[in-house]
Amino acid sequence: IPYVRSVTIGFWVNVGSRDETFDLNGITHFLEHMVFKGTKKYSASQIAKRIEAYGGYLNAFTGKENTCFYGKVLDKHLDKAIDVISELILAPLLKQKDIEKEKLVILEELKNIEDDPEDLINDVFDKSLYGDHSLGYPVVGRAKNIEQFLRSELTMYLQQHYIPKNIVVAAAGNVLHDELVRQVEKRFKNIGLGNGTVLERVTPKLSSKGKYIEENKPIQQAHVSLGTHSFGIKSKYRYPLVVMNTLLGEGMSSRLFQNIREKYGFAYSIFSFVNLMGDCGNFGVYIGTNKENVKFSIELIQKELLKLKNKQVSKAEIDRTKEQVKGSMMLSQESTTNRMMRLATGEIYFNSFSTLDEITGRIDTVTSDDVFEVANKILDIDNFITVVFSPTKN
Repeated sequence: IPYVRSVTIGFWVNVGSRDETFDLNGITHFLEHMVFKGTKKYSASQIAKRIEAYGGYLNAFTGKENTCFYGKVLDKHLDKAIDVISELILAPLLKQKDIEKEKLVILEELKNIEDDPEDLINDVFDKSLYGDHSLGYPVVGRAKNIEQFLRSELTMYLQQHYIPKNIVVAAAGNVLHDELVRQVEKRFKNIGLGNGTVLERVTPKLSSKGKYIEENKPIQQAHVSLGTHSFGIKSKYRYPLVVMNTLLGEGMSSRLFQNIREKYGFAYSIFSFVNLMGDCGNFGVYIGTNKENVKFSIELIQKELLKLKNKQVSKAEIDRTKEQVKGSMMLSQESTTNRMMRLATGEIYFNSFSTLDEITGRIDTVTSDDVFEVANKILDIDNFITVVFSPTKN
């Protein structure tokens, strides 16, 4: 993008919380933290200053399937971002004293999640939906595991997964492709292919049994998340699902917002969500509401879901929603960070790059029949997992 002055670059490692065992749950996220504590070339302080001194920023996140280290810098400082991030991946020190200190930091992060019911309910929902499968593990991990992680475990995990075959580098902004390749090759040229692990993931078995889970919490508002299994990112139903999710629960014009917030005033926050992974996914609805309104709110949500199953959406509403999906996607691409992420996920899941025109073309092909078919495939209320955080009296 030659008319901007920035570049966002991300190094994506193909490992996430779903690749952990029960006893090592949280180690992917822990390792993401630890690489910032110092490398052979830079101390923790130098890592931070190396980018921020030039007005840029450095960050990272761990998901269910990937770990991403990324930075945004002025175009003339791209070499500094590549230098620092490649150091994080290739040469972290993982000192024992830093490991013990970071345990305290991540335990505080865990408490932060516990204090945020809208965040915590996602972990409980995933656990209820996926059971003992690793997709049900919390990304941050469990306190018991965090307290016990050893340097030897972190080192082995790094050697297993942080190998060239498992890494994708993506960049967007005022960057020349050949120059980027040259700089990345320079830092990886002496790195062998490694004897690590190229992952083969086990798809979770889908349960057809619904559940209702209620937990009492010392909170002011009830939080509800209800949903079910859905499709993976490679599914032919991906775009009909996205359109259905948007018209149901994304934005002020969505059915859920108009009915439950505008008509009844039951919620400040209500939305539907879709999570797409390589081989599976999930769909659901979240609402925060008064404890006395939980039962009726769930009934109203279920009523909207059944409408999608029992009556086809009009062409006018489908067309409006498709324009909303396309417009939102195109506006997001004004961010070099979002562009970088789209490039990376395309490479990771499809080994290819799809232009905006190609993606909008696929959205344009979605019909009312397609949405109706998707709704009837996944919106079986009897199969839904419902999680409720209920305020205690005290």
